[in-house]
Amino acid sequence: MDAGCLKKAVLGCAVLVLLVVQGANGGDFPLYPPIVPLPPLVVPANNPQTAAKIELGKQLYFDPRLSGNNWISCATCHNPVLGFGDGLPRMLGGPTSREGGRHSPTIINCAYNEFQFWDGRASSLEEQALGPIQSPNEMNETLDNVVRKLNVIPGYAKAFKEVFGTPVTADGIAKAIAAFERTIVFANSPFDRYMQGDARAMSESAIRGMELFMGKAECIVCHNGPNFTDNQFHNIGVPADGPIKEDLGRYNVTKNNADKGAFKTPTLRNITDTAPYMHNGFFPTLFEVVQFYNGGGGRSENKSADMHALHLSTQEVEDLTEFMKALKGELVQIKYEAIPLAYPNLPKDF
Repeated sequence: MDAGCLKKAVLGCAVLVLLVVQGANGGDFPLYPPIVPLPPLVVPANNPQTAAKIELGKQLYFDPRLSGNNWISCATCHNPVLGFGDGLPRMLGGPTSREGGRHSPTIINCAYNEFQFWDGRASSLEEQALGPIQSPNEMNETLDNVVRKLNVIPGYAKAFKEVFGTPVTADGIAKAIAAFERTIVFANSPFDRYMQGDARAMSESAIRGMELFMGKAECIVCHNGPNFTDNQFHNIGVPADGPIKEDLGRYNVTKNNADKGAFKTPTLRNITDTAPYMHNGFFPTLFEVVQFYNGGGGRSENKSADMHALHLSTQEVEDLTEFMKALKGELVQIKYEAIPLAYPNLPKDF
């Protein structure tokens, strides 16, 4: 393909995005935020990013002493080598490592989320950071005890004084972990490069898949915007699995009957790294997820009206899957050596 053809291919794709997103493609779809490269991150004014704060947050993120038994850290369920998840259908936690009811969501690009957790019960990363520490089914600790433990460790006492001008506090722990998590931004995927003018960045199959994504497959209805999520909650009829026989999802937060069984739309960026899928890890593979949607989802009295059979062919299912594979980016904010599940010894002064 010569340069002229390449340019036309990219231009044609851009026009298609515009038509579908603006609802001009036969009037099939209403307005949706376009799927485009990620914009610059907005950092809250009350928790500005600094190198020292990010480094402190990183230390806290990997420290199992934030848990009651001193062996569960944030990274236990959100490990860098497992797509910042844990690779399990449902998380294990609490003092006896019992199976929980939900899949550990990835923290990739979580800084772009409007809500945190599958049910959206936290509206900020700072609020989210303290939730698992206090949960008896996760890290099973109290904030008072965490603060006490960390305040007697010289390295932490010094770091908190330098970063916040205070001893160790729960507020400082939350802000430092949130600052670190805001650096877990993956971008520069084949999709991003394609949209920025590199017509060779995606395969022909992935390009066809993108057209399906925005058209016949209707993925863009929920997976829209630069982070491929509408930041909303939907009931798609995922079968119950695991210890929770009926998970009411968003309803537990809002007490709104319309939210029964609804869960947050996850980002599709780096989706190939974050299996298994859905709020309860029901589907082991991306192919099964696509087929689930192709069949119109599962059974539920409160299922979203947007769920219906798509009638995708075998080739279309393959193309759609190839497009989602093209959403795998790279860590663009910070670089560090990913550690395995067996954590190394922490420095003596920490």
